[in-house]
Amino acid sequence: MDNNEREFSDLSMSRAECPKCGAVWMNGEHYWATGVKGNETDLAGLVCNKLGDFQCINPKKGAEGGDTWKKRMEDLDKFGEKYEDGESQWWNK
Repeated sequence: MDNNEREFSDLSMSRAECPKCGAVWMNGEHYWATGVKGNETDLAGLVCNKLGDFQCINPKKGAEGGDTWKKRMEDLDKFGEKYEDGESQWWNK
């Protein structure tokens, strides 16, 4: 069988990396450095909206919502208030 008779797959893979922060998109999907599928809105809230510039490739740059450092600090404050007595064992839940 020569190459003219072979069937070829349409499978392809694309990879884009933001030159500003190093965030990665595989086949158009954002992934965190851990390999877990990411969230472009969270990425915008945590990184792009504060540090992004013209190099940023996140399509959600400038979007409101998602995770932010302010929201994370509020969550930590609530956690601290809940367990500030030192009696509750949060690690056994």
